[in-house]
Amino acid sequence: MLHRLNNLHLFAPESLGLVNILVAAGKIVAISKDKIQIDKKLLASDEDFEGKRCIPGLIDGHAHITGGGGEAGFKTKVPPLPLSKFTQAGVTSVIGLLGTDDTTRNISSLVAQVYALREEGLSAWCYTGGYHVPPQTLTGSVRKDIVHIEPIIGVGELALSDHRSSQPTFDEIARIVGDAHVAGIMTGKAGIVHFHLGDGERGLDLIEKLLRETELPPRAINPTHCNRKTALFEQACELTKKGITIDVTAFPPSGCDDEYSAVESFKMYHEKNLDKQKFTISSDGGGCLPYFDKQGELLHLDYASSDFLSNALKELLDEGIAESDVLPAFTSNVASLLKLQHKGSIKIGNDADLVILDEGNNIESVMALGKWHQKNHKTIAFGSFE
Repeated sequence: MLHRLNNLHLFAPESLGLVNILVAAGKIVAISKDKIQIDKKLLASDEDFEGKRCIPGLIDGHAHITGGGGEAGFKTKVPPLPLSKFTQAGVTSVIGLLGTDDTTRNISSLVAQVYALREEGLSAWCYTGGYHVPPQTLTGSVRKDIVHIEPIIGVGELALSDHRSSQPTFDEIARIVGDAHVAGIMTGKAGIVHFHLGDGERGLDLIEKLLRETELPPRAINPTHCNRKTALFEQACELTKKGITIDVTAFPPSGCDDEYSAVESFKMYHEKNLDKQKFTISSDGGGCLPYFDKQGELLHLDYASSDFLSNALKELLDEGIAESDVLPAFTSNVASLLKLQHKGSIKIGNDADLVILDEGNNIESVMALGKWHQKNHKTIAFGSFE
């Protein structure tokens, strides 16, 4: 199907001014400041956007696509997230993973959910493993999972500094990162380990030790939730100077003074004049948001949504920060880290993953792989059981 999108202010994510875009077979086939000439009989749609902003589809690099939770009994397991929960938030690509519950949930069901989302029109991949060591795998080996299972691009989320982790040793962590890195070399995939960071005092100490005492490359190490503690965020920022890409989570406000929101983290990171390509934001969509006391007892529980991602984007834009500065953390930086070809930027040959913003910086329309999923704030494509 051919779609001609006229008079868009394109942020690719850099600002390219007013352009016209032609989409065919799910790809961007033309971008021009001049009118794109084509027989109208071939067009499925031909729309004038009157200067509205067009940005790349968001990449949610951390989502519990099979559901998270279960930390307050079996009844608290979050169900799998439906397609529209992603697309309504402007997410056109997602990376699924397992968390605390890598016992009743497994890699087989995770990969199956990746395929299900793909069939429904979303771009999706996943990590092998979960919080614990030895990692949950499909083939019995982290390296084999990444090499032989196409959607699996790395390991995650492997828990550190958290009472829910398996308290892994330095040698165990080093071996897993080594296996992921070698698998990445063999396949051209990301080959990273996506580390969950908890509230523990040890913070990123094990990761710092990996950099000091092994030959493992910094790009193979990717800590997330780095904004959950102020000291942890400062420690994570220092690691970017050594080549590590850090991820912060768009948590909802908790009222705690000892943490930073994704928006606060973004602004602080940029004020430090650190490498802007080493910073990403994800939602933890579908994951539980547990609050524990000092004894590890659950106080209350909620769960996250990819809406947190689009809310953070809106808040940054509402503060007047330029689109070209804000967008990479949600798009091109994620695609670069995860080696997702044809994602994260709008250019000829890339997938037609496009988001139109309204004047209030809200998600107005969403195209994924050349198909409209949302138009004018109305969802028009739903998952199989929605």
